[in-house]
Amino acid sequence: MRSKTFHARCFTLVANPRASRGFTLIEILVVVVILGILAAIVVPRVMQHPGEARQVRAKQDIQAIVTALDTYKLDNFTYPSTEQGLDALVHKPSGTPEAPNWHQYLDKLPKDPWGRTYMYLHPGTHGDIDVFTYGADGKPGGDGENADVGNWE
Repeated sequence: MRSKTFHARCFTLVANPRASRGFTLIEILVVVVILGILAAIVVPRVMQHPGEARQVRAKQDIQAIVTALDTYKLDNFTYPSTEQGLDALVHKPSGTPEAPNWHQYLDKLPKDPWGRTYMYLHPGTHGDIDVFTYGADGKPGGDGENADVGNWE
């Protein structure tokens, strides 16, 4: 009786060999070709616009800094002064205005995509606060990748 059960199990495994196999070489090749076609289409489009990608990253960094500044204001009733700067988000500021309920708002200050520090004004020229970078050329104004990026946009 035991041998019949054993043979039945073996027969089931042999009768349906496809059930335990993985992908065929053809299936894998088809997937690799599809991925290659997608890469050939997408990569050149992304590589043609590195300046735009840097500006998008700068806008995201600036939004994160503004969010930290807003939290700072909620805790301490005012934004840090221009002199205290963005460093007030990482280290407790000295001077006025005081920060009685200060805590660390950012682990570190991000650099802009061109390797420079973001600039900060309070009061700002475009609003209560201005957080900005001058773009690739590091000079005010400009077009394209050289354009200023700020929280007023």
